[in-house]
Amino acid sequence: MELVHSGKVRDVYADGDDLILVASDRVSVYDVVLPTAIPEKGKILTQLSLWWFDQLADVIPNHVISATDVPDEWEGRAIRCRRLEMLPVEWIARGYLAGLGLQEYEKTGTVSGVRLPSGLVEASRLPEPIFTPTTKATVGHDEFITYADVVEEIGAETAERLREVTLDVYRRGAAIAAERGIVIADTKLEFGRAPDGTLVLADEVLTPDSSRFWPADAWQPGRAQHSLDKQFVRDWSSTVTGWDRTPPGPEIPADVVAATRARYVEVFETLTGRRWDS
Repeated sequence: MELVHSGKVRDVYADGDDLILVASDRVSVYDVVLPTAIPEKGKILTQLSLWWFDQLADVIPNHVISATDVPDEWEGRAIRCRRLEMLPVEWIARGYLAGLGLQEYEKTGTVSGVRLPSGLVEASRLPEPIFTPTTKATVGHDEFITYADVVEEIGAETAERLREVTLDVYRRGAAIAAERGIVIADTKLEFGRAPDGTLVLADEVLTPDSSRFWPADAWQPGRAQHSLDKQFVRDWSSTVTGWDRTPPGPEIPADVVAATRARYVEVFETLTGRRWDS
């Protein structure tokens, strides 16, 4: 097999006509990979994504060929998947105001060109979920773009279809999570095009790396929420004296590593109803 791409968290190998997508235990914040791994993080992301792909199979096809036909060394953390032409957009749906969306709203009253009501605060629930795409930067940070920018980039038909699918995936995921006591505040998706032109959901879906998860019984607008996702590591990193968010990143203390892993396990178990068996 040939390594064809190494990302912040995932490595991609070519295996004949297929790809092997391997999720590592690496963690990144502000586009910097930190030197400390989170044990079993890659396995949790992979197994949770597989569970979600099943829940969403009637919404859009996905890239999974097999979760078991992978090299033994990557068992549990790798997926054999279809080769796709990936689309150059990060497809983001937001049901609540947080993170960069909150920052953009506080500056302009909009997110990705979508005008929002005045008077919203951190963690406010939006009147309805919104589509807030960004660029997919290979260097530097992703930047907000508008729906019109997406149309210009990939065409109106594809843009409209995937805006609809992005919001459908978010609504389905949020409804399932709500039944289990979890708020999904927002999520980021990636799509590609198969050789026959079919649009396909790829990468990961509704994980603690790609989404914000909050306990529903503790949700309270107007303040930071108890996070069950990567935000916990971001929040810790902001307390590190002297780090300017450029490489190299700081080592993560053992207690923060353990607390991060515990959050990922909690989300997996709460959503799937299955005990995490390491």
